[in-house]
Amino acid sequence: MSSMYFSLNSAFILGLMGLALNRHHLLSALLCLESMLLTLFITIAIWTLTLNSASSSIIPMILLTFSACEASAGLAILVATSRSHGSDNLQNLNLLQC
Repeated sequence: MSSMYFSLNSAFILGLMGLALNRHHLLSALLCLESMLLTLFITIAIWTLTLNSASSSIIPMILLTFSACEASAGLAILVATSRSHGSDNLQNLNLLQC
């Protein structure tokens, strides 16, 4: 395994571990999700460059579009949560209560 693939895999695993283990603030969870999606984008972009096919060159752009939509929805949830509860602590949130 080359060092590039190892660093991309380890960046994805670090984002996944940060998401699984650090559940204190909503902002840190959103940053871990964003790092995972950016690592996936770089990996798919490199994969399409090595394939040299025109049909799969749109896949990284679709993933980047979904990543931007996820980031905007996450920021909207973060703003709504901080306005209603006063902080982004995940321990203070009760998702069953409106």
